[in-house]
Amino acid sequence: MLGISDSDLTALWITLKLAVISTSILMVLSAPLAWWLAHTRWRGKVMIEALVAMPLVLPPTVMGFYLLVLLGPRGAVGGFLEDIGVGHLAFTFTGLVIGSMIYSLPFVVQPLQNAFAATGGRVLETAATLRASPLDRFLTVVLPLARRGILTAAVLSFAHTLGEFGMILMIGGNIPGQTQVASIAIYDHVEAMDYASAHALSLLLVVLAFLLLMSVYGLNRRFKVVGVA
Repeated sequence: MLGISDSDLTALWITLKLAVISTSILMVLSAPLAWWLAHTRWRGKVMIEALVAMPLVLPPTVMGFYLLVLLGPRGAVGGFLEDIGVGHLAFTFTGLVIGSMIYSLPFVVQPLQNAFAATGGRVLETAATLRASPLDRFLTVVLPLARRGILTAAVLSFAHTLGEFGMILMIGGNIPGQTQVASIAIYDHVEAMDYASAHALSLLLVVLAFLLLMSVYGLNRRFKVVGVA
């Protein structure tokens, strides 16, 4: 298949599985935070926004290093898990999911925050007068109105995970069949001067990322047209 080996397909499968799991969990956990940031009047929210945006400016290896220390056998989290018999999370797929979620946090929170900030006002007040509960208002009013931001957040997180390298390498290492993702497999091919395999796997990721972005732009345009209509 386009010069892609079985090990490359395994790395691609791990990458896609990581993107799906981390994006799904992150979307659920980020929604309350994004809603709070969009509507709170607390002056200190700028500090929270800065913390959320940190992955945008910090080198991936820096975040990966501190996560490795935290989740490793001597870290606060990893050490506790070791003591209760669960085992540390460094160089595991679970560790990859945690690292990926943290590194993709701003790509989810910021679009959701902008989308939630654009909803509210009279629409929610009208729903409240019709005796809709806060949960009903969120599910039936806020989410449909914010669907463009939700779609953008999901696709950006998914696509961002496909290209992660430094964070993944630090927290997960390079264990074939377990933590080796497509970006690391490409790096291995280049180190071995196997440019044909590196090109084949890279081209596959380029096409996948392009299709993802094209789909989100197309759906956003469709939502806009439907909204105007």
